[in-house]
Amino acid sequence: MFSGLKKDIYAVRDRDPAAPSAFKVFLLYSGLHAIMWHRPAFWLWHHGFKFTARALSQIVRFCTGVEIHPAAKIGRGVLIDHGSGVVIGETAEVGDNCTIYQGVTLGGTGKETGKRHPTLMNNVIVGAGAKVLGPFTVGEGAKIAANAVVLNAIPEYSTAVGVPARVVRQHGKKVVPAEKLDQVHIPDPVSQEICKLYMEIDRLKAELAEIKSLPREEGGISEGNDG
Repeated sequence: MFSGLKKDIYAVRDRDPAAPSAFKVFLLYSGLHAIMWHRPAFWLWHHGFKFTARALSQIVRFCTGVEIHPAAKIGRGVLIDHGSGVVIGETAEVGDNCTIYQGVTLGGTGKETGKRHPTLMNNVIVGAGAKVLGPFTVGEGAKIAANAVVLNAIPEYSTAVGVPARVVRQHGKKVVPAEKLDQVHIPDPVSQEICKLYMEIDRLKAELAEIKSLPREEGGISEGNDG
């Protein structure tokens, strides 16, 4: 138990540049506290003390802002950074050395029974606000971008972005969807609509100028014409 705690603490020290020392991480990091208390809750759940396990998980949720169902499987060296708003469902599995940022949900879609939540293999990174929903596997070393919504399996050593998420890199190389889903240079819809309005105004100005240029008997409008 204590060797596992030591590994969890050093996971924070290794991956969080703001972590001051192992001692301060142990005292002050809510993500670490959530994992620390999940270990006994997991033991209680699987030894028949389900009410006590659930009560403990709810106390930890209140204190840390992280909700981990006591039946969820959490590996060693897992970093829950900042912690606030993280939800990990009952049948979720998180492998060793994974990194989970704030606002992440490892949940279900509400349609399944049995295995309902995702499995993260080792060394997966899940960005802030991402939602991983369903009973599929996210492969080893995969990266999920912030605010992505993942509804299908992600291959190992891939990067997934967008809503719904698509794989844009695999083993460090771009894949075809990357050309169609550029998260940096995506067009601004507001700017596009403003451009359309300017084009329409220019068209109307040209029509008005043409009408003004016509002789009066042909229906033209002269400057200062009162009617």
